[in-house]
Parts: sequence; structure tokens; C-alpha cells
Amino acid sequence: MNVDFLTDPWQWWIQPFLDNGFMQRALLAALLAVIVTSVVGTWVVLRGLSFLGDALAHGVLPGVALAWVIGVDPGLGAMVAALLMVGGVTVVKQRSSLPEDTSIGVLFVGFLALAVVIMSARSGSYGSELNGFLFGSVLGVDRNDLIRQAVAAVVAVTGVAALHRPLLVSTFDPVQAEMLGFRPRLTHGMFLALMAIAIVASYETVGTLLVFAFLVAPPATASLLVRRVPVIMATSVLLGAGSAILGLLISFHHGTAAGATMALVSVMVFAGTLLLRPPHADRAKTGA
Repeated sequence: MNVDFLTDPWQWWIQPFLDNGFMQRALLAALLAVIVTSVVGTWVVLRGLSFLGDALAHGVLPGVALAWVIGVDPGLGAMVAALLMVGGVTVVKQRSSLPEDTSIGVLFVGFLALAVVIMSARSGSYGSELNGFLFGSVLGVDRNDLIRQAVAAVVAVTGVAALHRPLLVSTFDPVQAEMLGFRPRLTHGMFLALMAIAIVASYETVGTLLVFAFLVAPPATASLLVRRVPVIMATSVLLGAGSAILGLLISFHHGTAAGATMALVSVMVFAGTLLLRPPHADRAKTGA
């Protein structure tokens, strides 16, 4: 068994980031993705929107596929598709009495199927391109990718900070939110837009399928450990960053898929925390 991470820690933990420019860019891209997904993902977990987050992560695929076909920026296509998914869920909810998860499920399947149809119509062999969209290419990010992620991180953090009070009150006491004039529906819609930004900003790093792990696993783990919302966010960022670094290093040393490895580590951290946590250590109600 190779135990270089113990016997030669400098070579295993540090050297890969010093000697390889692609690892430095991958690390920065992963950390930016962690910041965005942790800050937004905290509210995804607290508001019980994990299924919608999963649907949005898949929902960007038609936009990415269409952008790839016509030769425009996939990020633009992803954002348009994500906003269409958010709008579609809102319209179905307003025009029918169907449960929200039903409308999400229908749109989720439809958007995913549309992506495959677009890709297959363009080429009989679309596996490699679709694989890249699904699982990301963190080792291939460039300067422009990093700039886009940094802008998205600023927008997401600023937006969540501006919506902190309305989100807090409407999450735990919707009636009081109405009485205070916070307009929960508008708050929810603005938050969904921030969720779309977080997913679009991160899909190139960990892929549309695996961005969901970063959006949910670190915030869920943090919510098992701490109570206050800002502390959950900070803890989530730390847990996500640690998972990203360890995942990148495992990928580098053992030749595994980088995005999938990072996501798997984050889920394993959640599982380990859940198992090691006292079985009846239920937290008090999360607060500001």
C-alpha cells in the first residue's frame, strides 16, 4: 500500500501544486466553485431545495449542448437554460395544483432528454463532449474560466448577503416574513436566480452532474456540526475546500477523474461525520 502521503508529505501534498501550472489553476477553480456552492448551498439545504438543485444542475445541459452546436460560449447557454428551468418551475407551480417536486421532475427529465437529442442530432458520436459537460474538466480550466468564476463568486456572495434577512425569516417563519413585508415569493425567485448562477459558475469545474455534490454535501455536513447560518457557510467553505484539495491530490497521484474524486471526497466527509456524530445529537433550530 502506498503511504507517501505519510512518509513523504511534502512530495505528496505540496509538490504537485508547485510544479504544475494546471494543478494551480485547477486548485483555484475548485476553491472558487466551493465558495459559490457553499454560500448558496447552505440555503439550498436549509430550505429543502436539494431536488431543485439537482434538477437545475441537469437543466443547464440543453443550453450547453445548443451553445456547443452553434459555436457560442457554453456558459451563456448554461445560464439561459438554468433561468428557463427556474421560470418553468415557477409557471407550472402558478398554473396548476401539482406539487412542486412533480413539476421539477417533469422539467428535469425534459431538459435532460433535450440535451441528449441536441447532441445526438449534431453528431453520431457525442460521448466525449457530453462526458465533459457531465463530469467537468477542472484540469483544463484557463484564465478566462477563472475570471468568470471569480465574477460569479462575487455576485453570489453579494446576493446572499443582501438577501440574508429575508431568506432567514422566510425559511423559518413564512408568516412572519409576510408580516414584515419581506415578500417571500420574490425572495424565493431571487434566490433561485442565485442558485442558477452558482451552478453555471461551477459546472465547468466539476461538471453538471457533480456540481450537485458540492452544492449539498459540504453545507449538509456543516449543518450537522454548527447552528448559526453564517457559521454553517464558513464551515461549509472549509469542508469543501479540504475535499477539493484532497480530491485533486488523489486524482493527480492515482489517475482518477478529478471532478468525480472531489465530489466523492465531499460525500465521504458527510458520511463520516454522520457516522461519528452521536446518534441523538439533534441540533436546536438554526438561527442567524
